[in-house]
Amino acid sequence: MPSPGSAQESAPTSRRSKITPERAQELYTAVLELLRESGYDSLTMEGVASRTRCGKSTLYRQWGSKPELVVAALNGTRRTLFSDIDTGSLSGDLHGAAQVVDAASGKDTALMHALSHAALQNPDLLCALRSTLIAPAIAAIDAMVERAVERGEIDAENPAADYVAAQVIGAMRARSLLEGRYPEDGFLARFIECAVLPALGLPAGPPASPPASGGSGT
Repeated sequence: MPSPGSAQESAPTSRRSKITPERAQELYTAVLELLRESGYDSLTMEGVASRTRCGKSTLYRQWGSKPELVVAALNGTRRTLFSDIDTGSLSGDLHGAAQVVDAASGKDTALMHALSHAALQNPDLLCALRSTLIAPAIAAIDAMVERAVERGEIDAENPAADYVAAQVIGAMRARSLLEGRYPEDGFLARFIECAVLPALGLPAGPPASPPASGGSGT
């Protein structure tokens, strides 16, 4: 004989409509905050319910499991890092990217760190992590490089041009692994000046004028 709760579990459609888009965003934000604070393994549906004052049963009815909720949170808070940066020079664009990273205070790096191991065990989680954080950042940096080639700033045949995104994103990720800390203000800018720009045949050092955001998006 069905338990009293089974009738409710068998009819989730009517329940789902009660979570508004605004409420869903609150839940997604809480999920990502908890991930940054304690990592994927320590994240629980109970913890999300407590943080958001939402019934645990509501979370399970809406998303079914922790991995599904995390995937939904990543997709629901998709950000396009660096996409609005177009300063007219590659040096300015890359320094603009460094400013974005500094402004984020390591949040995206912390999130990638929290999810990296778990994502290797969960294909859906890995796909969501790549599509929401990694792929947009790569696409935006690749667009910066393409614009620089079109302007004649760098040689299209320079092999280093193919690795700019890997260098920038790798620097964001590697410091937490190698030194146990996230990139502090100025770290990525210094890395760009000392490693990325010289490899591209561009003068090391910051651009002549402060980078500005605006112009075209990707």
